[in-house]
Amino acid sequence: MQHCMSGTLQRRRIRSASIALVVTAWIAQRRCRVEEEARLLEAVPIDGSVGAESLAFDPRGEGPYTGVSDGRIIKWNRAQNRWFNFSVTSSHWDDECGGASEEHPKKEHICGRPLGLCFSTSSSDLYIADAYKGLVVVGSNGGTTRRVISTVEGEPLVFTNGLDVDQRTGAVYFTSSNSKYQRRNYISLILSKDKTGKLMRYEPQSEQVSILVNNLSFANGVALSKDGDYILIVETTTCRVLRYWLETPKAGTLEVFADLPGFPDNIKRSPRGGFWVGIYSRREKPIQWILSYPWIGKVLLRLPMDITKVYSYLAKLKRSTGLAIRLSEQGNILEIFEGKVGNRGRSISEVEERDGILWVGSIDSPFVARYSILDAKEGGKRI
Repeated sequence: MQHCMSGTLQRRRIRSASIALVVTAWIAQRRCRVEEEARLLEAVPIDGSVGAESLAFDPRGEGPYTGVSDGRIIKWNRAQNRWFNFSVTSSHWDDECGGASEEHPKKEHICGRPLGLCFSTSSSDLYIADAYKGLVVVGSNGGTTRRVISTVEGEPLVFTNGLDVDQRTGAVYFTSSNSKYQRRNYISLILSKDKTGKLMRYEPQSEQVSILVNNLSFANGVALSKDGDYILIVETTTCRVLRYWLETPKAGTLEVFADLPGFPDNIKRSPRGGFWVGIYSRREKPIQWILSYPWIGKVLLRLPMDITKVYSYLAKLKRSTGLAIRLSEQGNILEIFEGKVGNRGRSISEVEERDGILWVGSIDSPFVARYSILDAKEGGKRI
């Protein structure tokens, strides 16, 4: 038994090293083209807010829609080339929210923080995973959201995160990242190596919710396969994507789908096949070292300081940037996207591909990036 386990561990280490080597080689090859790509990458500013965590288009193809740091869901109007307010997740939004984006984290628990979102094509409702409000929904005309689920089996949803909708059945799949730390304390969640994350399913017709997977490490984005036979789950702390089988003889089993070179956030299907995974930041040696020794994380969590603020400050000094990886249905790397608008390299939360354009969201950027795949191909470049 011990020999088998060591063999499995060795294979996983070899696979992780191979992925890291591919990513390193690809990025090195691309660096000479950064200035050219900057001309194809456009920043779409967000007024008064930051953090387009997730992006979605409605059943009519309008949008994208995205949730931002002050609790709003905004909609992009292509004809007028600007964002419009579409919805808010708090009934108190007009009185207490808005203001400078630097103050938004202090009011997230009041104003809400919309993260994952997806439309149901049958009802045109927009389902939203709000980090503090739970699973909420709003109709096609917008307005204030209606709370659907805030507790599961008697326990509150402390940090609701990723979301996808099965368009065949209307079922909503969503994650709770953990049962202790709120979103604004996400670095503490990583350092603690907590394993209380969950994948859940909500059935709108019966209004029933069920827990499908327990014991996840910082459960984050989710994405259903094209045929709905499995769902992919991002685990941020472990830097990997898991596959949970919903159908076929494998139904009910969980397996590793891909190991990644950084801390992943959201995952979305690509219309060209496979899945786009947003990487918040690379898995650099100091972080690897800290996570390899749990006692270090425990010591840091006891220190009298806001560890998330300290991390954010250091990341800005270092100018850490993320990337996005398109994985095949087998978990292999198909493409790597490392988008920068001029010198504005930021983390990447999600990539939504639509009509030859990559819409790129970032949890800490005051804009959404837009990259034309078609223009890149016409110019003879690869992503």
